[in-house]
Amino acid sequence: MKAKTVFLCTACGNETPKWQGRCPSCGAWNSLEEYTPHAATSSARAATVEAVPARLRDVPGGDELRFSTGTGELDRVLGGGAVHGSLVLVSGAPGIGKSTLLLQICAKISDTQKILYVSGEESARQLKLRAQRLGVENDSLYLLCETGLDSILAAADRLKPDMMIIDSVQTLYVGDKAASPGSISQVKDCTMRLMQYSKSTGVTCFVVGHINKEGAIAGPKVLEHMVDCVLYFEGDMHTAYRLLRAAKNRFGSTNEIGVFEMDDSGLREVPNPSEMLLSGRPLNTPGTCVVSVMEGSRPILAEIQALVSPTTFNLPRRTSNGFDYNRAAMLLAVLEKRAGLRFSAADAYLNVIGGLRLDEPAADLAVCLALASAAQDKPISDTLAAIGEIGLTGEVRAVTQLSNRLAEVRRLGFTHCVVPRSGTDNLRAPEGLTILKVRNLREAMAVVL
Repeated sequence: MKAKTVFLCTACGNETPKWQGRCPSCGAWNSLEEYTPHAATSSARAATVEAVPARLRDVPGGDELRFSTGTGELDRVLGGGAVHGSLVLVSGAPGIGKSTLLLQICAKISDTQKILYVSGEESARQLKLRAQRLGVENDSLYLLCETGLDSILAAADRLKPDMMIIDSVQTLYVGDKAASPGSISQVKDCTMRLMQYSKSTGVTCFVVGHINKEGAIAGPKVLEHMVDCVLYFEGDMHTAYRLLRAAKNRFGSTNEIGVFEMDDSGLREVPNPSEMLLSGRPLNTPGTCVVSVMEGSRPILAEIQALVSPTTFNLPRRTSNGFDYNRAAMLLAVLEKRAGLRFSAADAYLNVIGGLRLDEPAADLAVCLALASAAQDKPISDTLAAIGEIGLTGEVRAVTQLSNRLAEVRRLGFTHCVVPRSGTDNLRAPEGLTILKVRNLREAMAVVL
C-alpha cells in the first residue's frame, strides 16, 4: 500500500494533510514541506508486538557511566562529564568554534578512547590542516568524510569507536528517501537512527547542528526532543570570548555555563570568568556598577554600564544589550516614580560587558544604580558591588544564594556590597567585606551616590 503524502512545518514540526500558505499550528508562512512517511515494516511491527514490559524494581539502577572530555568547562555544562551512550547536539553560529571545540576534545581523550570523526562539510585534508594548527596528533583518532548514514554506521560497526562526532547532521542522508539532505524527513530519520545506534552500542555521539537566521536550531523541533543534551555555543564574532550553555540536559543541570577564549591555537578554557568580565573596567567613571549573578552553581561578577543622555526628540530612545528590554523599561519607570529621577526626556542605553546575558532579577539593583549614576553624573565606588531585586514600589527584595555571591565579590577584591535588608538577619559577611543593607531604592542611592 502506497504511503500517503503529508506536509510538515519546518518551524514546529506539525503535520497537515494538504499544503497551505500558513501553518495552522504555529502561524509560520511558507514553512510546510512535503513529506512521505514510510510505513513500518513487518519486522518492526512484529518487534513492537513482542515487546515485554519490565518492572521498575527489576530495572538495574546505579549512576550513569560518565567520562571526562578533558575540558573542564564542557564537563561542567554536561553535568560532570559525558555519559556513555548519550546523544549530544552542539549548535551555534557559523565560525563560532563548534568544530574547533570537538576536535580539541579528540586531542585530550584520544589517548584512552577510540574516536571516529565524521565530516560531511570538509575534506580530510582540511581537517588535517586544522588538526595540525590545534596540535591534534593521535593514532586513536579516525577521520571519515562521508554523508551517507548507512556507510557511516557500517564503518562505525567495523571500527567500534568509543565516541563518534558528526559534523553536521544537516549534511547526512538516508539512501531510501527521495528528500534532499537537510530536509525535515532526512534530519528526523538520521537523528533517530543515530540515537538508536548510540543507545544500542553505548557509543557517545556528538552531533553538530546548524542554526537558522532567528538563532534556533535548523530543522524540526522534534530534533531537540530526540537528543539527550542540547548545547548552544554563543558569543560575539568580534570578541574572543565564547559561552557554552545547555538548553536541555537529561543527565544534569541546564543552568551551568562554560566560558572559553578563542585564540590562534584554538579555544582556551577560562576558569575564572569573573576576572575576565571585569578586565579593562573603567575606574572612577559614572554609569558603571558590578553585580554578582549565579550561573548554575557558579557565582559570576558582571559589569553593567549605563548611559543617559538628553534627547531632542519627542520619543526618547531605549536600548538594552545583555539585559531584558522590557525589564529595563520597567526599572526606568520605577526610578522615575519612586526615586525622583527624570528619564522621560533622556535617551537611556544599557549594556552588559563581555557578551553575558543577565536573566535573573538579582541584577535589578545594579542596573538601577548604574542608571542613577549616569543620570546624575556621579561615579560609584570602584570597590562596591550591588545585589538585589527591585519591586514596583521601589523596595529591594531578597535573592537566593547570597552567601556564595558575597564570597565571589570579596574574592575579586571588592570591599563594599549593597544587599537587601530583608532576609539577611543571619547573614555573615566574608572577612574584609562591608555589607550595606538597604530597604528601597532611595536608601541605596543615598548610600552609594
